[in-house]
Amino acid sequence: MERSPMTTLCYIERGNQYLMLHRIRREADINRDKWIGVGGHFEAGESPEDCLLREVLEETGLTLTSYRFRGIVTFICDDYPIEYMCLYTADGYKGSLRECDEGTLEWVDKDRLDSLNLWEGDKIFFRLLAEEAPFFSLKLVYQEGELQEAVLNGSSL
Repeated sequence: MERSPMTTLCYIERGNQYLMLHRIRREADINRDKWIGVGGHFEAGESPEDCLLREVLEETGLTLTSYRFRGIVTFICDDYPIEYMCLYTADGYKGSLRECDEGTLEWVDKDRLDSLNLWEGDKIFFRLLAEEAPFFSLKLVYQEGELQEAVLNGSSL
């Protein structure tokens, strides 16, 4: 079955921290060794919220009770299919954190994010989240793993 080009990604907040996933468990992973939020590809018939809630529960054991749809991120990579990511933050959840089969989950202080191995484009949307930017559209173009172009709401950065 072909994977959907639609995905979700969520940064769960606890005080001044985000729950981050260090992707270290799968060898064939475009995100190998990177720190990202939790999420994944839509399954047939899912809305963005359906996918968000399912992926967060599967990867963390947490059930979200309060979340915000913050933006759409379009990823264009020379060696990976185009992806359209629905970006969320969440500040309410219930349940207990469990191990993730995709990597290690860790609460990270927001002021430490730049010290992590992040995609360059992720730093842009972290800035937008920190600035409480209104809903945004961000297009990120990568070649050989390097950010070549970033376009925010139709304007080059």
